[in-house]
Amino acid sequence: MKKIIFLIILLFLPIAGIAQKKQIQAAREQLKAGKELEKAEKSMRDLLYDSIHRRNPKIWTLLCEILTRQYEQGNEKLYLKQKYDTTAFFSVTRRLFKTMESYDSIESVPDRTGKVTNKMRSRHSEYLHSIRPNLFNGGVFFIHRKDYQQAFDFFNDYIACSKLPLFFDYNYQETDVLMPHAAYWAMYCGYKLKSPELIVRHLSLAERDTSMLNFVRQYEAEAFLLQGDTAKYVNALKMGFNEYPNFAYFFPRLVEYYAHANELDSALEVADRALDADSTSILFRLTKSTVLLNMGRYEESIALCNQLIDKDEDFADGYYNIGLAYFNQAIKLDKERQTRSKHTKIEELYAKSLPYMERYRKLAPNEKDKWVPILYTIYLNLNMGKEFDEIDRFRNGNK
Repeated sequence: MKKIIFLIILLFLPIAGIAQKKQIQAAREQLKAGKELEKAEKSMRDLLYDSIHRRNPKIWTLLCEILTRQYEQGNEKLYLKQKYDTTAFFSVTRRLFKTMESYDSIESVPDRTGKVTNKMRSRHSEYLHSIRPNLFNGGVFFIHRKDYQQAFDFFNDYIACSKLPLFFDYNYQETDVLMPHAAYWAMYCGYKLKSPELIVRHLSLAERDTSMLNFVRQYEAEAFLLQGDTAKYVNALKMGFNEYPNFAYFFPRLVEYYAHANELDSALEVADRALDADSTSILFRLTKSTVLLNMGRYEESIALCNQLIDKDEDFADGYYNIGLAYFNQAIKLDKERQTRSKHTKIEELYAKSLPYMERYRKLAPNEKDKWVPILYTIYLNLNMGKEFDEIDRFRNGNK
């Protein structure tokens, strides 16, 4: 029985060989004509998928030539501004790199005698080096299209060339000034994809792009946040804030963290350090006012907001913080044991809060959750019947 099976296999081998030759010949004709190149590519890939042909240099060389022709046809059409699918051009660029890289790795495997002959390495390396910028350009192209996974793959491939034997002679890590910028864009894509692993994959290289280091620090912090590692997230915020106190990302999140943790002294320290960097910043001064408000240091908070209102009489948040400072004092006093003098003081505090909250309402009409409950309480305690009825109807959804 085994002999019969063996004979059947031997009979089929010539047939398979003839079919293979026909496929190769057809692909060569398509390459020569410059037509049906994708069909020719598929035919060669189908042959290489079979382990019998996987190390056949003729098939690999032909496939590389077919892809090169596709690339050059697309490049010419783009150069001449002829109608052509740019996505297809970048796709064939990437396939060309992957294929020549795979061929090089197969050529690098020693033969039975232990000899390695990379016949095509020099030619392929030189050619791919000349078109490598289009891996970077492909990444930029897909970022513009908001296809961040594709964009990441292009930047990742651009960077990966530096570690492949095919490109060792070019020493990209030292000679290619675009490498750190490619790493930055790869981080950006990982950030957009909300993938911690992709964000930090090229972190150390991205840190060399000093022009974008503030964003690198931001994406690094976001990676820790996505991983749920609070300690590393906060440390990243601290490091980012120390390096870039004026950068919009780090300051508010660091203050917010300390506020939620009820570490108000630390929040105030951050606000003071930010003001040391920029004493004119409205955000920094308002934040310090809010921290002081939460610490019960009302007069200091009010003084800061008065400065802000003096600069801008329509600064809504300044009115809100002052109104809330007087309101909170009234609420705190109201919780204590009542006396006539205290009752009078409570009314005075509500009365002081009133104009600021009404002004805030006018300047921020959509912030209902902030001013409705406060004005409701003030009108109730000051026996302002008409205003109370109006805000009560408003609170219940009947304007």
